[in-house]
Amino acid sequence: MSESFRALRSIMRARYRSGFRVLIRRNQAPKYPGSRRWGSDANSESARPLDGVRVLDLTRVLAGPFATMILGDLGAEVIKVERPGGGDDTRTWGPPFVASESVYFLSVNRNKKSIAVDLKHRRGAEVIQQLAGYGQTGPQARSPGYDSIASAVSGMMHITGPEDGEPVRPGVAMTDLATGLYAHGAVMAALLHRQKTGRGSHIDCNLLSAQVSCLSHIAANYLNAGKEAKRWGTAHESIVPYQGFRTRDGHLVLAAANDRQFVTVCQVLELQDLAADPNYRTNQLRVQNRKQLLQILSQRFLQQSSADWLRRFQGSGVPVGPINSIQEVFSEPQVKHNGLIQEMEHPTAGRITVPGPAVRFSSFPPSGPTPPPLIGQHTIQVLRDTLSYSDDVIKELLESRAVAQNEVF
Repeated sequence: MSESFRALRSIMRARYRSGFRVLIRRNQAPKYPGSRRWGSDANSESARPLDGVRVLDLTRVLAGPFATMILGDLGAEVIKVERPGGGDDTRTWGPPFVASESVYFLSVNRNKKSIAVDLKHRRGAEVIQQLAGYGQTGPQARSPGYDSIASAVSGMMHITGPEDGEPVRPGVAMTDLATGLYAHGAVMAALLHRQKTGRGSHIDCNLLSAQVSCLSHIAANYLNAGKEAKRWGTAHESIVPYQGFRTRDGHLVLAAANDRQFVTVCQVLELQDLAADPNYRTNQLRVQNRKQLLQILSQRFLQQSSADWLRRFQGSGVPVGPINSIQEVFSEPQVKHNGLIQEMEHPTAGRITVPGPAVRFSSFPPSGPTPPPLIGQHTIQVLRDTLSYSDDVIKELLESRAVAQNEVF
């Protein structure tokens, strides 16, 4: 391949299914300590943090694509490598579909270019390596990994579900998403490290490690006190009341994290006698007497609607919120205000809508997103503009089926 790709220095490795490998390079020579700005557009106030960074994305499904989508949101040029014909597995995951496009794929692949490369062809690629879902070394390094498997092995499913029920898979692939967030942060740290030292980094980011690290205090309870975890439904093991309650017409969640908030809860519920009851005076006592207290609170919440209770708690200082359906989520004024509904024009599906970025910056405005690409939509463009291949070489690669270009473009 050309020097453009051989110059890739800062490598991030993680894992999802058949491989998660991201290569990152600067378009310009790196600047080292003392440099005030190292993006490609140093004089522009609208320059994004990763302008001038190129990401070669060999990931598929969710963990990797989620990470590289965030990098794309921050200005990186993300080149997504897909196999000709089928592409990313999630392109076939549905319904629902918009036209022929999987909504699952559309949700995590904005701001990317797609090149279709047969990595098994002798001329298809120089950069490919089989990686693992449990880390790059160790007894399970070659085991295949999916979110649900890592969620089970890591203990996440063990602590998720109703108190007296079976283990439950979280409603979204939290292990994948956590791994993607860890990978995104690791890439940013590696770029900063390179800025300071001039050296690239090789990062091991895998599903199992990401999820075990997210066990947080649940893990610490076992490691320090030998306390095995259990399932609590919507409740909290160490705080009462801190859980969901059924109302007359739905559900809400209440979180009284200290004694003062518990007194306020009793006042709003018109159950002042509870606040004075010596069995409930402190959180430790409320945890000890959880069953009796929750029975009283549950009966009270059933007497009015969710909207009535939310109005009563408004301005009280007690955290409370409805358990929304997805339709209700995207009707929330704050969700709309935060820019979490993002629309764009897709070349075959037309206007699509996906969840927007979770983070906004004061230093640069959000830019209009590019839609998720078709398989091989940018193959010729990348070969010509990025790798400087001649038209004859590109034609030869296409005819040998080492690469493919989408016929729409």
